[in-house]
Amino acid sequence: MGFKSDIEIAQEAELMHINEIAKIAGVSEDYLELYGKYKAKVDYNILNDLKDRENGKLILVTAINPTPAGEGKTTVSVGLGDALRKIGKNSVIALREPSLGPVFGVKGGAAGGGYAQVIPMEDINLHFTGDIHAVTTANNLIAAMLDNHIQQGNSLGIDVRRVVWKRCLDMNDRQLRFITDGLGGKANGTPREDGFDISVASEIMAILCLAKDIDDLKARVARIIVAYTYDGKPVTAADIKAQGAVAALMKDALKPNLVQTLEHTPAFIHGGPFANIAHGCNSVMATKIALKLGDYVVTEAGFGADLGAEKFLDIKCRQSGLRPDAVVVVATARALKLHGGVPKTDLNSENVAAIENGIENLLKHVDNMKNVYGMSVVVAINRFPTDTEAELKCIEEKCREIGVNVALTEVWGKGGEGGKALAEEVVKLIDEGKSDFRFAYEDSLSIREKIEAIATKIYGADGVDYVGKSASEIDTIESLGFRDLPVCIAKTQYSLSDDMKKLGRPRDFRISIRGVKVSAGAGFVVALAGDIMTMPGLPKIPAAENIDVDSTGKITGLF
Repeated sequence: MGFKSDIEIAQEAELMHINEIAKIAGVSEDYLELYGKYKAKVDYNILNDLKDRENGKLILVTAINPTPAGEGKTTVSVGLGDALRKIGKNSVIALREPSLGPVFGVKGGAAGGGYAQVIPMEDINLHFTGDIHAVTTANNLIAAMLDNHIQQGNSLGIDVRRVVWKRCLDMNDRQLRFITDGLGGKANGTPREDGFDISVASEIMAILCLAKDIDDLKARVARIIVAYTYDGKPVTAADIKAQGAVAALMKDALKPNLVQTLEHTPAFIHGGPFANIAHGCNSVMATKIALKLGDYVVTEAGFGADLGAEKFLDIKCRQSGLRPDAVVVVATARALKLHGGVPKTDLNSENVAAIENGIENLLKHVDNMKNVYGMSVVVAINRFPTDTEAELKCIEEKCREIGVNVALTEVWGKGGEGGKALAEEVVKLIDEGKSDFRFAYEDSLSIREKIEAIATKIYGADGVDYVGKSASEIDTIESLGFRDLPVCIAKTQYSLSDDMKKLGRPRDFRISIRGVKVSAGAGFVVALAGDIMTMPGLPKIPAAENIDVDSTGKITGLF
């Protein structure tokens, strides 16, 4: 039997009608809105009927800093959900939906891989149910209304040099990072420097993922700061009367999407903020519904634990009241060798010394989850055929030295059956009940103190340097009354530092903050570290070049 691609495996699967998946999950048809045979939205008002039901246990899956060798965090998340059912547990999965930027760019999709996938993967990785399009349209409606206000007399006194709300597009398009618009004379707007963000970095996406209902979404949108007046006062979306129309555009997008795994485990796929430039978690709404329906809920946070997991714990948990019962940190021997200095071309050869060097990255993330956040942790090694017993033994021994167990997983090739050892270890950790969750910093700290807490505790930096206007931007944000908000640091995903070339566990480094802005609607302060961009670009050979569709509608080349 030859090698099968992810899409070939997915296309050969026998899907159950989404009505049957809803029955497995315990979702009444009264709350189900079908999008064809295999996708549905679930009305969030189901929470009213489920409010007296006890919550299940929440399992957060995170990972080491990503490498070109691959880690398989989403694959392990899906496989763990399937494996829990294999050992007799009622599990539900809650993941993010993919942005088209990575799908057509370099990273790939977010539907898992091999025999641990959510399906229909083509739909999930492309337009799905239109949630990200709704985010894009809502974001750009605010931009259009803001510029129209300026054009129609500017009664609020908006300083056109201090418009901070950008348009967005769900595509990697570096040409749009810095633009000049409003050209062509008075009838065509006011000329100004501008730029686009990718849609998943929009504050609207963050609000979608953090809102508890439509009224909360509307209130959050109203608080968005879109510009400043000539005398420095913030102008909000409420000031230009945009919140009602935005909520109308978002009313369906706010409803979580229900799909299934290859093994028919119910899976909610909802919300898609990146973890390097946004907060990197699926929606609170989907997670809360899943916790009412399942005894165990598997969710993941984007990129490494320094980004996604930190933001899950310090932002999503802080705002929602959610608390994970266990954390899984995913790694591969191949990725640890790359962190240990081995070139990508040599990863198939045994190299225990490189594992010993690279494992410092894994151990730092595990230490953060265990000792900074007080969580019960298990390491999941996503096993590759080229891994040797000596390499795997080295990983296991190093983890046990710090009091953490390792579970080998083979979910890519075996589905849920290959994740049973991990599932059993996770259940054991939860049953032991030793997690004592705490935040990395308190609300009462200043914005600088919060940034420095993340940089020193989570990244291992010696300190923080504030460059350009970042220090004065913090002063302004605090003077406006936003001192108590949590912090969302945007930085490279490839390193614990803000320099993507510093692999492993960097030491003797400082974090450079070059810009700070407040996302008042989402409820956090964004700090830009290093040279991180909020609009990515395509690689030299984008994945889009290999994607095609035939006359029957069958898609090929999608991973």
